[in-house]
Amino acid sequence: MPRKRSSRRKTAHTSSKIKHSGKTASGQIQLADQILAFLSSLKKGASLAHILSALELPRMQRQAVRDLLDSLVRSGKLEQQGKKFLLASDAGLLTATLDVTARGFGFATVEDTIPRENDIFIAQSHMNGASHGDTVLVRIIGKSRGRLEGRVVKVVKRGLTRLCGVYTAAGKMGHVTPDNEKLPFTVTVRRSNTHGARDGEAVLLQIIDYGTGSHPPEGKVLEVLGDPLSVPVQIRMAIEQFELDRMFPREVLEATAALEPLTTCDEGRADLRHIQHVTIDGETAKDFDDAIAVEETTSGYRLYVSIADVSHYVTPGSTIDKEAYKRGTSVYLPNLVLPMLPERLSNDLCSLVPDQDRPAFTAILDFDREGNRIGEKYTKSMIRSHQRFTYNTVNAILYLRDNQVRNRYRHLLPMLDNARRLATLLFDRRMRRGSLGFNIPEPFVLLDGDRIVSITRAERNQAHQLIEEYMLAANEAVAQTMAEAGEPVLYRVHEYPDPAKVEQFTEAAQSLGLELPKTSNEPAWFARILDEAHKSPAEYVINNLLLRTMQQARYSPENLGHFGLAAEYYLHFTSPIRRYPDLVAHRALQHLLTRKKGERQKPLVPKGTTLADAALYLSKRERIAVNIERNVQSRLNVLFLKDRVGETFDAIISGVTPFGLFVELLEYFISGAVPVREMQDDYYIHDSRANRLIGERTGITYQLGDLLRVRLDHVDILAKRLTFSISAEMADTAEGQAD
Repeated sequence: MPRKRSSRRKTAHTSSKIKHSGKTASGQIQLADQILAFLSSLKKGASLAHILSALELPRMQRQAVRDLLDSLVRSGKLEQQGKKFLLASDAGLLTATLDVTARGFGFATVEDTIPRENDIFIAQSHMNGASHGDTVLVRIIGKSRGRLEGRVVKVVKRGLTRLCGVYTAAGKMGHVTPDNEKLPFTVTVRRSNTHGARDGEAVLLQIIDYGTGSHPPEGKVLEVLGDPLSVPVQIRMAIEQFELDRMFPREVLEATAALEPLTTCDEGRADLRHIQHVTIDGETAKDFDDAIAVEETTSGYRLYVSIADVSHYVTPGSTIDKEAYKRGTSVYLPNLVLPMLPERLSNDLCSLVPDQDRPAFTAILDFDREGNRIGEKYTKSMIRSHQRFTYNTVNAILYLRDNQVRNRYRHLLPMLDNARRLATLLFDRRMRRGSLGFNIPEPFVLLDGDRIVSITRAERNQAHQLIEEYMLAANEAVAQTMAEAGEPVLYRVHEYPDPAKVEQFTEAAQSLGLELPKTSNEPAWFARILDEAHKSPAEYVINNLLLRTMQQARYSPENLGHFGLAAEYYLHFTSPIRRYPDLVAHRALQHLLTRKKGERQKPLVPKGTTLADAALYLSKRERIAVNIERNVQSRLNVLFLKDRVGETFDAIISGVTPFGLFVELLEYFISGAVPVREMQDDYYIHDSRANRLIGERTGITYQLGDLLRVRLDHVDILAKRLTFSISAEMADTAEGQAD
């Protein structure tokens, strides 16, 4: 008999009044939390009478409350000053942000930290009316399986004031079902607050009453978005879900419009317009923030990496700078960009368009004939791009050796051939030191108006690798220069993986038949495994498993090295149009080049922000950008397949859990799940060490990396989830093989 999954929970709505506690032990704990939560909002504390009144407790509980207050003072959670009680600094309440899962439980990330696997677990029964995104006070109540567990004591601030959803008309009181499975409740909407929404339309809603235990939240429609099954509406709902800005404030646009373009070499700016710089980007790119050129020298090669001089236009603390910092990064969605900088900067003043003079910041790096860096120099510059190339064109010139295309650009062939040779040297050297060469394709969504034509793997060729090598080289060189000079800057750090995860990865890789060298937690060991898996049937799965083993890269004012690149020094310097940390690097490097003895460090970030603050905040902004890109991809996946229920597809098993299989469709680069409850032919046992499910009766085995054919059974638009089952012919074949 297949396993059963527990039914989906219903979330209780927040109560506007504090519940009275009884005399039981649990009641005393609850009352203590209520008192601590109340006092946390008061700077000067409160008397016993004030506490009784605020918590609406009867006078008959006066002595019990007094005894509890004395107990909290003795335990160090409260301090008493005269007749008043104040919250002690170590009262055990933590301010955190709540992330609720679709299954009802959640994780609390303590304020001023990056979300990590050791966030505090909050069971559904300990939510105390809190919702996803809320800022809450949490008390630690225990520890299980190495993770802290907590209980929400108080909602300090609601994280959700607006949401998107689908409106359902129902007489005088319609309702909106949120477009986010982390919000498993409905919001009532009075007819006067519908803004003309019709049944089944997607809307943007403002919550005007968070509700109580006796009635649900209430809201009013701010905007009617339209058909929830259209691509633009789904993307708009994702933007609202992650609270991203679609427009720039008026004052930012005015400040941008007032900027004067720099087209002449000012003092201290090198004239590099004679150097054969070229840009190499994707077909649809509009902002060109890096240009390269390579010259052959007597000792090897000289590489010019010239980056748009955003810092010339965007000064610390300016209106434009504050908005750029707030956004942190540009967000790239299908047929849409939410840029960090206004278009006049990103696509015009700072864009290294061909045949136009543009200010840049240039790293001039010298290499010997083995690819070792033997010299570096940095300068503000004025450059002129001699050609806007695409990756496909450069690939045709350098690697496909297309004579027709080579003849068209023969005046640039010597420079491009130098670029190819140096890039090969840099790549080989980086691989020898143990840099990880992940081969994980990205999805490419082809749209025709509002229609999704296809979702396939994005093409990547050797020209992509060429540019990547030069950006890495510049980033490493600048990082080393800053570190050796002791100059404050934001580094891009990637720490060593957790040994426990490495052990899990080793077991999974061995279950796929890979012969592994002796386990080591060094980059070279992982690089060797990737090399072993290259072009094997298990390559895709091994790359994904290894990526999950890694820690997330982040920004830090401290140089901790970059594990994945096997680099001692690394930061982001090459994309200041779309990443704020790169802008910080430009400012810091310019200060290093021009500072006078005894001169104080010039501001790198907006006033009132430290580099440590910026590192934490900008790392979070990056995670938000990654999450919305994944969210949009999930939305488009379900839209693309919503009319194809019942069809079968070739797939590979990309994950195995006790609850079923995760599969990746080979043709469309779309993932989904095969729940074990749908595998009706047998009772399947999960073998976690070998990453497989084994049929108890038949012996049928489904293992990580196996190819199979699946049928699409269900498309859940709200959950953005695709559910498959193993096709009948596949199941019959598997049973025959088991026999």
